[in-house]
Amino acid sequence: MNALPTPPLAALVQMTSGIDPATNLGTIDRAMAEAAAGGAVMAFLPEMSLLIDRDRARSAAHIARETDNAWLSALQGLAQKHRIWLHTGSIALLADDGKRRVNRSHVIAADGDIRARYDKIHMFDVTLPSGENWQESAAYAGGDMIVVVATPLGQLGLSICYDLRFPELYRALVDRGATLIAIPAAFTVSTGEAHWHVLMRARAIETGCHVLAAAQCGQHDDGRQTYGHSLAVDPWGVVLADAGGDMEGGDYTLTLVPITGGAANSARQAIPLDRSRANRNIDF
Repeated sequence: MNALPTPPLAALVQMTSGIDPATNLGTIDRAMAEAAAGGAVMAFLPEMSLLIDRDRARSAAHIARETDNAWLSALQGLAQKHRIWLHTGSIALLADDGKRRVNRSHVIAADGDIRARYDKIHMFDVTLPSGENWQESAAYAGGDMIVVVATPLGQLGLSICYDLRFPELYRALVDRGATLIAIPAAFTVSTGEAHWHVLMRARAIETGCHVLAAAQCGQHDDGRQTYGHSLAVDPWGVVLADAGGDMEGGDYTLTLVPITGGAANSARQAIPLDRSRANRNIDF
């Protein structure tokens, strides 16, 4: 009897990124080495993987346009070094007009080539019941492109953190062929406790996609605290892995997750949402 093919592995890297990109890059290097040794074909980093710093004046020294950004080049080098694909989570870059920043994801192939870019569309402009106030649009410009890219794990739809709350984006990703979705994040503790797991499972169920969400976790140098719980969810809504909310004294947590290629088709055949949409008598 022929053995079934082994599903490819994704590696979720949970971090507590700080205000020094060089330190964060060293953490990423070690995490990618472990991921490659464990057989992963692609590693996923959290939002703002190379730099988390609410002090805009202090962080400005590390923010440049993509063409001038040495940290992105370093990430390309790590993909080549470890011979695995890399989803960078996101990094802060200066917009081309030089006025504001962008929160940008990159998908980098194992040869170091950048295969896709995505700028976070939805800005986190909120005042939470906890009293936390966040106004991303004061420093960041939102993106305007919907991106799906071919990877060794399947057709990957790109999104970042607060995008999670806008299901119409994920419908558009599926319409463009996505079979799995990346949602790197730096969720606050209060919103994470209330909404993280249920929203991740909802996005997986309603799209029939794997959801891969690498997250920031713990107490950061700039004073913020993030929720953690990097998640992998299958297209039926089953949580395949949860990295938890405690870094246990380390600077990263690695979670390896098998991605079963036929799972998306199976979920979509069982709950045929596209057919139901086509047969309804009303357009929303």
